[in-house]
Amino acid sequence: MDDFRLGFLLGLLVGEGHFGGDGRQPQITLRMHARHHRLFEWLTQNVPGSRLYGPYTHGGRNYYQWMVRGESLKKILPLLDALPMAEISPVTYARYEKMKADYGLSSDRKAKRS
Repeated sequence: MDDFRLGFLLGLLVGEGHFGGDGRQPQITLRMHARHHRLFEWLTQNVPGSRLYGPYTHGGRNYYQWMVRGESLKKILPLLDALPMAEISPVTYARYEKMKADYGLSSDRKAKRS
């Protein structure tokens, strides 16, 4: 992933991302209005193995939900670890680190950005 795509992904995760899991496996989730469908398509193209669910209509809201889990999540962790998330958003970084700690995900590998 080039620097632009990484930066764009970081912005989305800082602004809209949820880091957690279902008790068995960790996941990163973005939930946004259905009008952002093209953005979700971009995410599924640029984060291999990620999945898009929806559209859902609930409580007057119309939205999609994008998720990364399993092997796909493990593959992007080094990319996310290499980003300046801690400097840009300490709150988001703390949630990201908590997800990794809760699910025993290693932070040892750092991806090299070109």
